[in-house]
Amino acid sequence: MPPLRTIGLWIALVAVSAAIAYGLTAAQFPAALLLGPMIAAIAFGVGGSHLTVPRPGFLAAQAMIGCLVAHAVTGQIAQTLFEDGFLIVAVVLVTVAASAFVGWMLTRLRILPGTTAAWGSSPGGASAMVAMAEDFGADPRLVAFMQYVRVAAVVFSASVAARFLMSGAPTGTAAAAGDATAASSVAATLLVAAIGAFVAIKLRVPAGAQIGPMVLGSVLHATGFVRMALPVPILELAYACIGWYVGLRFTRETLRLTVSALPGILVATFSVILLCAGWGFLLTLLLPIDLLTAILATSPGGLDSVAIIAVGSQADVSFVLAVQTLRLFVVLLTGPLLAKWISRMVPEPVTR
Repeated sequence: MPPLRTIGLWIALVAVSAAIAYGLTAAQFPAALLLGPMIAAIAFGVGGSHLTVPRPGFLAAQAMIGCLVAHAVTGQIAQTLFEDGFLIVAVVLVTVAASAFVGWMLTRLRILPGTTAAWGSSPGGASAMVAMAEDFGADPRLVAFMQYVRVAAVVFSASVAARFLMSGAPTGTAAAAGDATAASSVAATLLVAAIGAFVAIKLRVPAGAQIGPMVLGSVLHATGFVRMALPVPILELAYACIGWYVGLRFTRETLRLTVSALPGILVATFSVILLCAGWGFLLTLLLPIDLLTAILATSPGGLDSVAIIAVGSQADVSFVLAVQTLRLFVVLLTGPLLAKWISRMVPEPVTR
């Protein structure tokens, strides 16, 4: 049984998260149930709470978001990829190239120590980047911190963009959950989540806990074999778990280690976000999509948080998820290669 201090901290975290989420909901921010817990968790993490979200809980939350996406997009992702495949690939490649350029510049100028920027500026694939960073002279703790700063910054900036680009109120959790809440539909959805996540994780699919249920659920829901449905409380808990998982990564220890590099990390993070947003604006001139859809599609990760924002706003979910899913696989394939190349291109400092 957890000590009383831990239980008390979790109760306090839940209460603060609920208060912030309520305020954001009243201000009509999409993904308030993700953003509120994330803000609260950052404060608790930096405050030295030492709370962590168990890994199984985070994987279960990702599986629920995969089912939510499956209900929202059904079979439209494949059609979107077929119709706009060339431009979607271009969007993905430009996003990856922009991130690589920022990483190269920051590494070249030595704004961050060693080759940390080369690994930390990658738009996704955080686990792969952190795992390989140490082998090439980068501090894995700094790379991990940089990756989660990017995720948090993307959530904040995308939520603000969605808030001010929406013409009406956010669609809300209830709408995203679907109309069917029969016990059989809920049970079938949970079974899809469990099977999809288990198979994808065993096959070592990137972000398998989310991709597996999303793909399996989309096929079954689109063909009418399964009617996807998730009760609102389950979705709210999944949103909160993802927000807590990211926010609690910002601990006092990592902040102390990275305080001198924080300006460089923020420069890298917002440079990537602004470059991707600029490309998103250009995309609206090439495709019949709105600016919100373009910004979310080009947003540099992560897949789960962007999916929550897209579903809770008025964006074209099928286009956003088509781009984000394809980019995840491209980043995991090319990110380590680009980081290695940047590491070798940067000359070693001259020692006297």
